[in-house]
Amino acid sequence: MATTEDRPSALDGIAEWRRQLYEASPERQGELFSTISGLEVDPLYTADSVVVDEERDLGYPGVYPFTRGVYPSMYRGKLWTMRQFAGFGTAAETNERFRYLLEHGQTGLSTAFDMPSLMGYDSDHPRSLGEVGREGVAIDSLQDMETLFSGIPLGDVSTSMTINCTAPIALAFYVCVAENQGVPRSELRGTIQTDILKEYIAQKEWMFPPEPSMRLVTDMVEFCTREMPLWHPISISGYHIREAGSNATQELAFTLMNGFTYVEAAIERGLEVDDFAPRLSFFFNAHLDFFEEVAKYRAARRIWAREMRERYGAKNPRSWLMRFHTQTAGVSLTAQQPEVNIVRTALEALSAVLGGTQSLHTNSFDEALALPTENAVRLALRTQQVIAHETGVVNTIDPLGGSYFVEDLTNRLEVEAYDYFDRIRSLGGVVPAIKENFFQREIADASFRYQSEVEAKQRIIVGVNRYESEDENELEILRIDPALEEEQIERVKALRAGRDSAAAEAALARLKRGAEGEENLMPLIVDAANAHVTMGEMCDALREVWGVWRETPVF
Repeated sequence: MATTEDRPSALDGIAEWRRQLYEASPERQGELFSTISGLEVDPLYTADSVVVDEERDLGYPGVYPFTRGVYPSMYRGKLWTMRQFAGFGTAAETNERFRYLLEHGQTGLSTAFDMPSLMGYDSDHPRSLGEVGREGVAIDSLQDMETLFSGIPLGDVSTSMTINCTAPIALAFYVCVAENQGVPRSELRGTIQTDILKEYIAQKEWMFPPEPSMRLVTDMVEFCTREMPLWHPISISGYHIREAGSNATQELAFTLMNGFTYVEAAIERGLEVDDFAPRLSFFFNAHLDFFEEVAKYRAARRIWAREMRERYGAKNPRSWLMRFHTQTAGVSLTAQQPEVNIVRTALEALSAVLGGTQSLHTNSFDEALALPTENAVRLALRTQQVIAHETGVVNTIDPLGGSYFVEDLTNRLEVEAYDYFDRIRSLGGVVPAIKENFFQREIADASFRYQSEVEAKQRIIVGVNRYESEDENELEILRIDPALEEEQIERVKALRAGRDSAAAEAALARLKRGAEGEENLMPLIVDAANAHVTMGEMCDALREVWGVWRETPVF
C-alpha cells in the first residue's frame, strides 16, 4: 500500500488516481458495489468521468425538462403533502383513524380498501369470507362511503383512494357523498389510483380482460376532464411493480410506458392532450438504494416532460409536469428486529424528499407483521415532520443536483428506460406485452437475482442475513375483531332490504345495457350508486357482459 510519502502531490485525472492509489488499496470482498438494478458503481465520479449538460439535462426548477423539480420554489414555497395510508375494519373505525391522523398534522387523507372491495365482491359474498376489513376498509355501498367520511368536509380535504378495477364505483360513491354534503363534484380535490395496467403486470387485482378495463379507465379520464377538473383520475403506479420484485429501472420504465398507454387511449377517445394530461399523476416506491432512488425520480420527470412535449404534442407546460406521490417500500420492511424498520423508512422518505416528491406516505415499522397500530402510524408521520422541519434538506432545491454520481445515475436510468420502451413497442405495446407475459417474466427474473444476492450475502439485510438477534421482544400488533365481518355482512343485507328495489334494479339494468354499448359508463355508475346498488352488484353485472380475465402463469 502506498504511504503518505509515496503519494504524488498532483494527479493527471481520475484514471491516474485509480491506477496509482485506489488499486493499491484492497476493496471489501463478497459484497456488491452495484445498485439494486445492477448498474455498476465506480469508486469515484469527477468532471473527468461524467459530462453534465446543464441546459439540456438540468435546467431550473419549474422549467422544462423539470429534472430539478416541477415547481420553482419547491419546498421553500410549500412542503409535500403528508398523506398517511389508512383503512381497516368497518367504515366507522376507519373514520376514527382519519380523524386521529388529521388531528396529528396529516394534510391529506389516503384510503386503503379491503380485498373484497378491491376485487368487486360484497362482504356477504362467499369469496369475501375471512377478508372483510382485514387489509383495508370494507366499502360495499354509498352508505358505507357516507360513514367513512362522516364529519369530514370533502370540500376542504384532498383525498386519495388506492383502488383500481373497482375505481369507477368508488369514485361514484365519493361524488355522491360530496354532493349530499353540498359540495359540487367540480370542487373535489384528490386522486384515485385506477391504474389497471399495473394490476395485470404486478398486483393481480383485476376483474375483466384488458380491453374493457381500459375502456373503464378512459371513461373515468373523460368524465373527470369534463366534470371534475380538480381531480386526478389516474395515479399511474410504479409502487406495486416494485413491490412485486422489480428493480428501479423496471419500475421507472414500466410505469412511464403505462402512462403513455393511458395518454394514447384518451387521445384515441377524442380528448385533447392538454385537456386531460395536467391531471395525470404518478405513484412511486421509495426503496433503500438511496442515490438510485433519487436519480429515478429525476429521470422520470425528464422523460415524461420530453415525451409529452415531443411525442404527444402537448403545448401546455402543465401537461409536461410529472407530479407524483411516494410511499416508502413495504417490501424492504422486515419481521425480524422490526424497530430497525424505522431507520429504513426514514432513509427512504429522505430519498423521496431529495428526489422532489409532491406527497409522501411513510410506512409504519410494524407493517411486516400486521396493519399498523396508532402509535406506529404516529411515529411514521413524525418521521416526515422531522425531515421537513429539523434536517434543513428543504432549504435548497434539488440539493444533490450537479453531483457527478447522481447525474450519472440519472442519465443511465434514462437510457435503460428507453431501451425498455423500445422492447415493449416492438411487442405491439403494453397490452400485447401483458398477454405475452413480458413484464411478468422481467420482474420474476429481477426478483430472483435480488433474492439470490441476499442469500449469497452479497447484499446485506440487517437482522436477516447479518446482525441477527435471537432474543427479540414481541410487539403489540393491531388485531381485527372477527365480529366486525358479521356486522358488515348484516349491514349490507339490511341495505338491500331497505332500499327502493325497483329503482336499484332499473339503475342496474341501465348500467348493463350501457356496458353492452359504447357510451361512457360513469354517469350510469353514479346513478346506480345513488340508487344504493352495491359495489358487488355493479361488478357482477359488468362481469356478466365482459367476462373475467385469466392470466397464463409464468414459471
